[in-house]
Amino acid sequence: MRARNRFVPGFDPDCGDAALSSVRHDIVIGRWQGVRDLLRTTGADWLARGHRVRQLAQACAGSTTVETWLAAEPHSADALVLRAATETVRAFHLAIAAGRGVPIDQRRVDAAVAACLSATESYLDDPTPWISLISVARLYPAGVRRQELARWWDELHRRDPYSMEGHLQVLHYYSARWHGSHGLMYDFARDAAGVAPRGCPLPVLVQYARVEEYRYAVDTTAGRSATVGLGQHWSDDAAASDVRRTWERWFTGRVRGTVAPGALRDCNYLAHAACSARAEDIAGPLLTHLGTRFTRTPWSCTGDPAQQITRWRKEYVRR
Repeated sequence: MRARNRFVPGFDPDCGDAALSSVRHDIVIGRWQGVRDLLRTTGADWLARGHRVRQLAQACAGSTTVETWLAAEPHSADALVLRAATETVRAFHLAIAAGRGVPIDQRRVDAAVAACLSATESYLDDPTPWISLISVARLYPAGVRRQELARWWDELHRRDPYSMEGHLQVLHYYSARWHGSHGLMYDFARDAAGVAPRGCPLPVLVQYARVEEYRYAVDTTAGRSATVGLGQHWSDDAAASDVRRTWERWFTGRVRGTVAPGALRDCNYLAHAACSARAEDIAGPLLTHLGTRFTRTPWSCTGDPAQQITRWRKEYVRR
């Protein structure tokens, strides 16, 4: 009986979006009609649409499904948006395969940018291709011109001013691992958090920034052995204060109910930060609210995700 009731965290890549999971299975066998129907019914729910397009792009990157869809419906705005996201994923796959600091063929990056720009013209109200555009801009060795990035950001912001994913892609661009610095990244995160209305998840950008800073330290100091000197990174006064600020401005102000699939990763970042900062009064409720719904990041940055989550639950969740 005890083994049957043992807690096991789930790491569903679709974050509980059953309709998305069903359609992703279609992609494996080359069917695109389900993808079309899913995006059509999602409509202008930008949070759900962005989450679904990102996950579908990951599935389409290793197949020709999106190209088959475009061959059948060459003027489909949804197909063009998905192709833009898919080309972005493919470019990042090439960059990962090449290794840190090794540039990839600029023509592949240019092709992804062109696909994104084509998508922006096909679905004028959709912020999703602008997010893809800002994301793929990181792959240029020197980034893009400041004026160009600003123009893309303005277009995205005009369509969805509180887009968490859009802000996150800019944060990555401004990080020290890409084309900025820790200071620039934190300034952007705190500025965005400062103007976010109560209940908006943008304050959690500060927790994303802390993970980025940690990853940079690990990458530049020969791996995890260097993390011994980073213990206070997660639990100093600034980290703890940031956790409480995000909890108060976002989570306690949000509409009650289950965290949407598109926001599940954000909740995991706050839960990870709360556990790491030993903020029991915040970590406990967050872990309880999440139940078994977890994302591998950011837990994977500091060890085995399942082991960490299980350990923190034993410590902070009261039965």
